[in-house]
Order: sequence, then C-alpha cells, then structure tokens
Amino acid sequence: MGAMSSNPPELRPDLANARIHQDARASDLRPGQPTIGMVSLGCPKALVDSERILTRLRAEGYGISPDYSGADAVIVNTCGFLDSAKAESLEAIGEAIQENGKVIVTGCLGAEPEYITGTHPKVLAVTGPHQYEQVLDAVHGAVPPSPDPFIDLLPAKNVSLTPRHYSYLKISEGCNHKCKFCIIPDMRGKLASRPVHAILREAEKLVDNGVRELLVISQDTSAYGLDRKYSTHPWKDREVRSHITELARELGQFNAWVRLHYVYPYPHVRELIPLMADGLILPYLDIPFQHSHPDTLKRMARPAHTSKTLTEIAAWRDICQDITLRSTFIVGYPGETEEEFQHLLDWMDEAQLDRVGCFQYENVDGARSNDLPDHVPAEVKQERWERFMEKAQAISEAKLAAKVGQTMEVLVDDIDADGIATCRTKADAPEIDGNLFIDENTDGLKVGDIVSVEVDEAGDYDLWGRRL
Repeated sequence: MGAMSSNPPELRPDLANARIHQDARASDLRPGQPTIGMVSLGCPKALVDSERILTRLRAEGYGISPDYSGADAVIVNTCGFLDSAKAESLEAIGEAIQENGKVIVTGCLGAEPEYITGTHPKVLAVTGPHQYEQVLDAVHGAVPPSPDPFIDLLPAKNVSLTPRHYSYLKISEGCNHKCKFCIIPDMRGKLASRPVHAILREAEKLVDNGVRELLVISQDTSAYGLDRKYSTHPWKDREVRSHITELARELGQFNAWVRLHYVYPYPHVRELIPLMADGLILPYLDIPFQHSHPDTLKRMARPAHTSKTLTEIAAWRDICQDITLRSTFIVGYPGETEEEFQHLLDWMDEAQLDRVGCFQYENVDGARSNDLPDHVPAEVKQERWERFMEKAQAISEAKLAAKVGQTMEVLVDDIDADGIATCRTKADAPEIDGNLFIDENTDGLKVGDIVSVEVDEAGDYDLWGRRL
C-alpha cells in the first residue's frame, strides 16, 4: 500500500501543535546580524500572526534563526483554547527558556500574563494575540536592531511558515458568538473584518510568488464584512463588496485553489455553492457543527436548528454534487445524556459528512460552561469519543471506497527519498484531512505541482493513485 497515513483518527483539532520555523540557513545571515527564533503554536490564525511578526522583523534587519542556539532571542506564539493546549504552550515556553534563555511570549495565552509568569517568571515580556507592535517593542528591548540599509528593510516577500505552495489567508479577527465553551472572543475580541481590497492584494501577491492554494481562515468566515456593513472598495477596475460571496468570487479569479475554513451555516452560505459548482473555489466547506441535539446546542449557546442544517446540507449537495463537508464535534459536553449522544450518531448517519474531527469536552479557565451542572465522567467521555470515531471512520471508509476508479486532480505536498509523493485532492485540507499517495512514476514531479491521477486504492482516511 505504499506510505502510511499521517492523519490518524485520533487527530484532535484543539491541540497546540508546535511548529519551529526552519526555513532559514546560517549561510543566509550576514556577519553581526541579530537573529530571532520563532515557535508557533495553535491554529492557522495564530500561524498567520507568526508570519506577520517574522515579516516585520525581517524588514527591520533581523535574521530568522532555524534553531534555539542560533537565536539571540526566541518568540513563542501560544495557544490558549483548551487547558491541554495551555499546558503545551507552557511546556514550549519552558523549553525555549532552557535552550535559549531570552524568551518573549505572545498569542492567545498572552491574554493571561499572570498565568504565564506564575510558571515562567524569567520570560522577558508577555503580549496578547495580534499585538504586533508590542511584540516588536519587546524584541527591540531584548535584541536591538542593527539593519544594513543596503541589504535589509526591503524583504522580497513575506516570511512563510507553511510550504511555499500553499498559504493561509486571514480575512478577519475575532468573533461575535458567545459559545459557552469558548473564550476566544474574550481573547481576540469581536469580529473585525479586513478591507476586501487588502485581502485581494495579499492574495494576488501570494499567487504571484508561487502559492497554488489559498486557505481562507477566520473565527467566523461566513460573517465576513458584517462589522463593516458590507462596505464596498475599489479593486482593479470595479467596486467589490466586503461580503464572503463577493470575496470568494474575486479570489476565484486567481489561478489557485481557494478553500474555505470555519464557515457557519448561515442561510447566505448557499450563495457560495454555485461558485463551487462553477469551479471558482474548491467544493469544500469546513463547518464547526459541534453537536446535533437541540438541547446540547442550547447549553452550548449555539444555533439549535439541526433539522434546518440537514436541509441545508441536502440543498448544497443538490447544487454541487461533489462538495466535501468537514466538521468538528465535542462529545461529553456538560449535561450530555446517552439519548443526546445517540442523536448525534444518528445525525451523522444522515448527514454523511466527509471529514470529521472530534474531541472530548474540557473545562477552559474562564469559560461559562465550567459552571454548568452534570459534567460527564472522563470514562464516559472516552467511551463516547471511541464510538463517535468508529462511526466517522466507517463513513469515511465508505466514501473513499466510492472514489476508486475516479480521475481527479491532486496537489503535491511532498516527495520522500523513496520517490513516494504525498498529495492532496480538492477534498483534503493540509494537516487535518487525508492524503493521496502516488508510489510509482513520480519522476519529474515537484512539490506544488497539480497533476491528474486515477484512484486505485482506498483506506480509512487516505487514497492511493496512479499518475496519468
């Protein structure tokens, strides 16, 4: 069967997933150039923040170090979504202090500075999420800049922490929802959408620099522009409205895959589906349903119209037959009964989602759900998680088996020493979904290529194909 899957069924969307920036070499640095290292944890939105910080630092003449020992200081961009992610962030901070000594902390966990300094009093500074200027001030204090005006201050392109052929495109910050299990609005504030022309300009630059896939992200992608009253802005020879449908249509004009993440199923989302059917954007929606039972959703303080959700899913599939739907769910939420959980399993049978992630409920410091009655015992949460993942795996396996014999385009993400190419179909987002592997006839293939394959084998989460 070629390569093994890198997407195990226990993949959890809430873990911090540390990334150490390694797209640098000692030979890239000039003598005496101050250098900064970066450890980036958390979701793609935090990764975009890390890229912006590094881009600003490089513009000021700092070099980017690929390891602790080569850095004059290290920035740790933290995750604070769940207690498990907080623990991983504290561990990453401790490792950076041990390996380097000079550590500046930013990101979501930075909204609780006492929580960090109580464990690591030696950190040089703590700043909150997307506080770029404060991070730069802290770096200046720890490692003064020393730019060479003939070399520095004009970076050719943005620093990227993702492979060169795909990039996250953040369209807004914050969220207006008040879900009881989530503290992200407290950390990142209310919805604040970027101007549409600024997003399109960034997307155009990314594609010009070789990006083949744009991954659109925010806390609530389908609410984009609401805070701006859907204002219009000039772009090229026309006016474009700050609305997700118009933004998606404009992004579809670039020669790249466009993938939408974190889309709430508002009624106007149906307007996006014809764009998918027409090939302007990928036929893929990442929708955080979280649960199906109306009572559970009510305790979560989320919309509880699950029957309407199933109707919407059916309508989307009527418009675009090959649409891929991915979502995440919480099991063991306070008060969840066996009847409510069984409702979720039955809903999954009907919804037939293509890609699914699931995690067990955890208390988060500051979340209102902590105070709810009837918390579910740990062993029950684990048992329900296993049953849910068994259901999700069976659905995934059946859906992938139906793709055997189909011809599809894939994007090459990696080619290993044995010549096995790890690719993704239009149904697969990087790092959270499955892969398609090509283990023959890969000579001449390069990372970032888009090629046609015939699917000849399927597993639980991944495909294998023959290059055409």
